Amino acid sequence: MLQKFFTVSSVFLFIASFLPICTQAQSIPIETQSNALVLHKDSANNLTVIYYGKKLSDEREYVLVPASYKQSEDYTGLSNAAYTPSGSKNILEPAISVVHADGNKSLDLRYVTHKLDQLADNVSLLEVELKDPVYDFTVRLFYKSYFAEDVIEQWSVIEHNEKGAVLLEKFASANLTLKSNSYWLRQYHGDWAKEMQPEDSKITHGIKTIDSKLGTRANLFQPSSFMVSLDKPAPEDEGTVLFGTLGYSGNFKVDMELDYLNNLRIIGGINNYASNYTLKPQEKFTTPKFIYTLSTTGKGKASRNLHNWARKYKLLDGQGDRLTLLNNWEATYFDFNENKLKELLKDTKKLGVDLFLLDDGWFANKYPRNNDDTGLGDWQVNKKKLPNGITSLVKEAGRQDVKFGIWVEPEMVSPKSELYEQHPDWVIKQSARAEHYFRNQLVLDLSNPAVQNFVFGVLDELFTENPELAYIKWDCNAIIYNAYSAHLKNQEHFYIEYMRGLYHVLERIRAKYPKVPMMLCSGGGGRVDYAALQYFTEFWPSDNTDPMERIFMQYEYSYFYPAISTSNHVTDWGKQPIKFRTDVAMMGKLGFDIVVSELNEKDLKFCQDAVQIYNNMKDIIWHGDQYRLADPREGNFAAIQYIDTNRSAGVIFNYLVNNRYDQGSHFPVLLKGLDANKKYKITEINLYPGTSSSINNKQVYSGEFLMKIGINPDLHKDRTSVILEIKAID
Repeated sequence: MLQKFFTVSSVFLFIASFLPICTQAQSIPIETQSNALVLHKDSANNLTVIYYGKKLSDEREYVLVPASYKQSEDYTGLSNAAYTPSGSKNILEPAISVVHADGNKSLDLRYVTHKLDQLADNVSLLEVELKDPVYDFTVRLFYKSYFAEDVIEQWSVIEHNEKGAVLLEKFASANLTLKSNSYWLRQYHGDWAKEMQPEDSKITHGIKTIDSKLGTRANLFQPSSFMVSLDKPAPEDEGTVLFGTLGYSGNFKVDMELDYLNNLRIIGGINNYASNYTLKPQEKFTTPKFIYTLSTTGKGKASRNLHNWARKYKLLDGQGDRLTLLNNWEATYFDFNENKLKELLKDTKKLGVDLFLLDDGWFANKYPRNNDDTGLGDWQVNKKKLPNGITSLVKEAGRQDVKFGIWVEPEMVSPKSELYEQHPDWVIKQSARAEHYFRNQLVLDLSNPAVQNFVFGVLDELFTENPELAYIKWDCNAIIYNAYSAHLKNQEHFYIEYMRGLYHVLERIRAKYPKVPMMLCSGGGGRVDYAALQYFTEFWPSDNTDPMERIFMQYEYSYFYPAISTSNHVTDWGKQPIKFRTDVAMMGKLGFDIVVSELNEKDLKFCQDAVQIYNNMKDIIWHGDQYRLADPREGNFAAIQYIDTNRSAGVIFNYLVNNRYDQGSHFPVLLKGLDANKKYKITEINLYPGTSSSINNKQVYSGEFLMKIGINPDLHKDRTSVILEIKAID
């Protein structure tokens, strides 16, 4: 018995050596302008989330929160853990699962210490260290809070000093707990040309998972962005709602577990599918950032939180300018030559936009890129189409006083290409299995440094040969089949190393070319996240440019991404007139993909005038506050308002989405975000030549009237799109 006593005592002494001297309970609030996320360390050094909601005046009262809930028994004390481990006493979905160097799969994480750094006037970083009492295994949780925007970025850093490698089987970025009587989820699904289709449901007990296993174009079927409303589905201007999204461009996973205590546990991060990670001693594994904001006044406020945060801190040049453009794709597709493109450059000038964008088909000689079956990866200028190279087009653009941009898809390869023939080991494929193609192409292995150099070189060579090149459209059309890297020894690391390789390339590009605008295309909205957007100025929401479809897509995208980041082009998709198509594209970053020379006189005049009108109001669209006034899924029309920070100037986009008999705006639309005490005039702008407005532009309204009574845009079958300008008067 004595020997047994000493053995147990030695274990307790070993455990105690890893615990801090202070074992008193302590609350650790993370406060922003409106909210508080409160962590709590109990006397046993368990770290839990005890509150996320409106902040209190006296932070000492947060410790009283748990006693206010009379729920069922928490059998482990870990149901609301700040970062839930597996294999010990936890009985719910874990945030982290490991296999230690000795083969043991248990993990227990206890609070060690924390520190709070003020990074800037508006930005704070809380770091909390957790450690296993038995194993030399540490997790550091990071909470980067943006005070004015009520936004938190959360991630974890995992490391150990065990005698051998540790296997990470799950490694989330964040582990949140919400408390409410009920929870309502809005998630999104879709496919090519059907992106951002919302789906609302009540969350029931068990686990709801949103995830992707596509490797690239991770958002093709469903993005990581979601909303969770408490007690009832939150409308625009009231109710409590959490917006969440993962800043990661690869496979993701968000688990939402409604547990037996009726708490909602949200665990988000990299998808651990086929991705067990072997972590060496002293190696640090850093998870991507999970981004979230809480609003107690509806979805609109949560959306504006994200917009303000993104423009200031995440989106490349989010507070800067953007280029309007003319793209050649729908004018020529793959069938063009130098003379055709020079004529389109003249049309660019005639239209009045800033830039001409040369799309797919300008490269490859042995296997010329005349369709999407060949040539991808062979980034030499096609000599038959462009005998004088890209340089002559860039110079011609300069003569026309417009800028020049170009399309690339450097992550992909056509099986029929010189690159494939010369470097089959650079291609992601299983050598013993039949190749399977997505859009007639395969993916290059960006886990391989040689491939990273190649992809960087594609862009670097274009810029070196054409220093005046002003814009890049970066496409990414394929997903990953038959995942295998000839470079990697450990295939479990493949999906993670691919994304590390992509980010490494983008970091190199931005280090050398920090200001060149780049569009993140990816076959539409297949790769839209804030980890990628820190390298890009804008993204392409969908290849579906039918303006009626785009109204619905752009409306939903706008919850998570500001208008300045959204590329919208006027094309020939759809049956709507040129005014309707242009009005819809103006609600973001405007571009054209039409045959200018085929426009009739009035259509051309309208487009030219529309570009000038857009240039006069684009600053409000890009940098103003957005308010959704009418949801196209709930009525006959959509109405979206942007207003500047002074509440002095704004614009309202109105679109009829129901063409049934006598449908229109029968009731006035309530405006939002105005100054109730200011006086305003409302003027219809962007009228088609030869038409007049039914809006009285002489009438003066108080801000109070416009927000309580509203104004009718007079939408009907003969007025299907109406843009209204708001101006405060002295």
